[in-house]
Amino acid sequence: MTAPHSRFVPVMGHEVHVAEWGDRKKPALLMLHGLARTGRDFDEAAAALSRDFHVLCPDMIGRGKSGWARDPEVDYSVDHYARIATGLLDHFQIDRAAWFGTSLGGMIGMHVASSSAAQRVSALVVNDISPELPEAAVQRILSYVGNLPAFDSFAEGEAWLRQTYAPFGPAADAYWQRMARTSLRRRGDGRLTLHYDPRITMQFTASAHELSTWDRWAETRTPTHLLRGAQSDLLPPEAAKHMTQSGPRPGMTEFPDCGHAPSMSNPQDIALLRRVLIELTGQSGPD
Repeated sequence: MTAPHSRFVPVMGHEVHVAEWGDRKKPALLMLHGLARTGRDFDEAAAALSRDFHVLCPDMIGRGKSGWARDPEVDYSVDHYARIATGLLDHFQIDRAAWFGTSLGGMIGMHVASSSAAQRVSALVVNDISPELPEAAVQRILSYVGNLPAFDSFAEGEAWLRQTYAPFGPAADAYWQRMARTSLRRRGDGRLTLHYDPRITMQFTASAHELSTWDRWAETRTPTHLLRGAQSDLLPPEAAKHMTQSGPRPGMTEFPDCGHAPSMSNPQDIALLRRVLIELTGQSGPD
């Protein structure tokens, strides 16, 4: 697997790190990660998809190598993230892009696809999230995201990540090893912790209105596909059904061995994602 180019892009007063894959002459694909994750989660998928797409995998502000918010109550919100995402497209001189979003990344994609910037989204794949977040699932996430753990070694951090993110489903050892390398940072005392600003959880209080947006979904017309982990608590069956029967009326693929949210790192899952993106964007890719 080839390595991505690492870019640091100034957007809206922030420095945003982007892992860039593939040829800029190909159709663009923006891949957006979950709440406490980074763009490097998509390495396997981005490397494979770069045969057909110019793939951008940013670390949203407050995560990975990107800068942290100056005003977290404002900056750590779906609306602000959405404007950063379209700002990234502007920086790379991309008029339209396909969007893939896991969890928070899916919320960002849905926000843009239902906004005045909807024309920037050629296709949308939403990975295990709905326009309304169940309170119990939100509290589960807050129970670990808001309290940064500390580790004495990368091996200890990797073990924690494997356990905490087990709902991602089956993944190769290389996936978890890279997750540890790209998810951990040294603290001032030399121990390791996770690579994000714990204040990212402010979006659940300062921007609570963004947690229920069925009205926006109803107005969405972007070609869309929905992915769901069969044991997901963030995308319950009834919410998934409602999504497929309203708004863009997406088709849905369910992953039996996953909760929230499918990692999309396995070859068969990447092949499925590629087929979905090719179909939604109307392009023809090599066999």
